Amino acid sequence: MRIRPTPPVADLALPWDAPVDDAVAAVAAARAEHGDTFAAVSGGDTYLFCFSPTGVDSFYALPEDVASKGVADYLMLRRKLPDEVFDGRRTLPGDLFRKDDVATSLAALDLALDAEVAALGDAGSVDLFALTRRLGHRMGLASWGGPGSAVGPTFDALAADLDLLDGAASFVHPDTMRAVAESGYAEERAALERVLDRLGPAVDAAAADPGAHGLLGRIATAWADEPPGAARRGAALDVVLVHVASMSNLNAALGWVLVDVLAHPEALDRVRSAEEGYAARCALESTRLAQRSIMARHVLQPLTLDTGPTSYEVERGVTIATLLPLTNLDPALGHDTWDPDRWDRHRFTDTAGLGSPRLVTAFGHGRHTCPAQPFSLAAMSAAATRLLTSYDVEPGWSARPRPVPAQIGGVARADGPCEVRYRARPSSAATSRAGAVSR
Repeated sequence: MRIRPTPPVADLALPWDAPVDDAVAAVAAARAEHGDTFAAVSGGDTYLFCFSPTGVDSFYALPEDVASKGVADYLMLRRKLPDEVFDGRRTLPGDLFRKDDVATSLAALDLALDAEVAALGDAGSVDLFALTRRLGHRMGLASWGGPGSAVGPTFDALAADLDLLDGAASFVHPDTMRAVAESGYAEERAALERVLDRLGPAVDAAAADPGAHGLLGRIATAWADEPPGAARRGAALDVVLVHVASMSNLNAALGWVLVDVLAHPEALDRVRSAEEGYAARCALESTRLAQRSIMARHVLQPLTLDTGPTSYEVERGVTIATLLPLTNLDPALGHDTWDPDRWDRHRFTDTAGLGSPRLVTAFGHGRHTCPAQPFSLAAMSAAATRLLTSYDVEPGWSARPRPVPAQIGGVARADGPCEVRYRARPSSAATSRAGAVSR
């Protein structure tokens, strides 16, 4: 054991190493047996789980160069994505979410919403999470994929291949990762090459005139010192990494926002009235409830972790983790119910009874807050408001959809179809038809 003193050790396998019916329930059972701090060895890797208030505070205080979130995320995603997606990248997701980038991305979001409303037409039925996944692809490609990538046949082809490159499968369906490894990423590599080919012309145009191509121009500029072929491939791979790292959880979270707002008529009225900040509070609350994230830090340098009762000396190579659904959803505090008014801007205010405010989160805390949070909240707010003011939507389910049981990481995916029927609201039908004609 690379942890001293030796903590309680749970007989716990994680789902990417062995079959697990319900990953969150398995960790919860280990916590119930061993307390708020325990270790597990799964697939040869050592994990130190911490759930006490002091332990979670210490977890969020860990410096990145000592215990890395980036490395932990990479070790997770590489179960699904081949190394060429990661190697040599010059633009990382956080590089495109600066404060002044949000306005650029939201302008692209308007175009994506126009295209999706036109595609939906005035009435029909659709799987809700398929709709938000498709909209997520449009939003991302409209922001950094270049002209034409978010509409028409090019978009359809890109979206299909980006679904095959969804790194979130590494934690949504971790039980399938063994087959991916055994294939040598054959399906993923074929999809990646098709995406790179389709992005090539847009990358070339951005390289020729970066100032006219927004975020893609910035990505292309980072490769300006390379020969054209290498620059094209490198920039297109940057686009792929930014996209797969940024969009998958956003589109799932947007799906849960719609699920929750539709279940609360008063909330639906408030979203449609464009009450200032309310849609963002809905997004925060739905994301909090839907979190299945294992928040992990891969230890790069020996460290001391204070959990309250005990301080542990932790060696390199250990993964320190906490699991958000076990801290976010305390029924004793009423935190397992949906109430957007718990939020004041980005701050969760219903903290009475919490040992630490860091026990509850939607996007992380402090230096480990997701860099895409401002964009994500603005995008979810705009998308939910546009869709719900454009359409009357009738869910096809009677109880809130359930997450995929094996999932351990990211925002929950629904365990099964979630069909909705929609019809354009009277004030929106003409706009929808006009948009469809214009395209």
